[in-house]
Amino acid sequence: MHRAFLLCAMLGILLSGAEAGAARRAASSQSTESASGTLARRAVVRASLWVGLPSLTRVSRSVNDDCSGLANLAYRKRGLNLLPERTNPGEGGVAAIYRKARSLDALHDEPRPGDLVFFRETYDRNGDGRRNDGLTHIGVVERVEPDGTVTFVHRAGGGVKRSKLNLSQPGVRRDAQGRVLNDYLRRPEKRVRPRLAGELLAGFATVDQRWFTTP
Repeated sequence: MHRAFLLCAMLGILLSGAEAGAARRAASSQSTESASGTLARRAVVRASLWVGLPSLTRVSRSVNDDCSGLANLAYRKRGLNLLPERTNPGEGGVAAIYRKARSLDALHDEPRPGDLVFFRETYDRNGDGRRNDGLTHIGVVERVEPDGTVTFVHRAGGGVKRSKLNLSQPGVRRDAQGRVLNDYLRRPEKRVRPRLAGELLAGFATVDQRWFTTP
C-alpha cells in the first residue's frame, strides 16, 4: 500500500512536470508568433506610409535608395538584419536576402501581410541583353485578397509604389470587370515583351525571430 502511494505520487509529479513543460512551450510559441505578427504589422505600416515618395532619402539615408533598401528599412529593428553576414561576389541585395531566407527555411508560397515578396528578371541587371539575371526585385506584402490578388509596396522607377500580382492568374493584366490583377514589372525591350508581376514572382518569405542576430 505504501509502495502504491509512492508510485502514485511520483507519477503525479512527472505528469505535473510534463504539463508545466508543455505550458512553457505553448507560451513560448505564442510569444514568438506575437512578436512575428508585430514585426509584420510594423513593416506594413511603414511601407504603406512611404507610398508616393519619390525617394527613400526622404525617410533615411542609411540604406540604398532601391527595392532592397525599402525592405530593410521597413523591417529595421535592433538586432535584425535582412542581409546575411557575408554577400557573395557579384551578388545583389535581393539575391542575398533570398539566400538568407532560404537558409532560415523562411521561404513559402502562401503570402501574408508583412511578408517579403521576391521577383526575378525584372530588368537586365548584367546588361548582356539576356534573361539570365535571377532575383532582381523585392517588396513588402501589404494585403492579400480572397481571390489571390496580392498588393505589395516596393521601391521602383519613379519612387515608392503600390502594385498588384495575382497568384491564380499570373499572366492576366485585368479581369472581366477591368480590375487590375497584375501590374507590369518589366518594361518592353527589343526581344522581351513587358512582363507582369505574377509572371516574374519568385516566392515569399516571412520575417520573424529567426532573422535576429544571435548575441
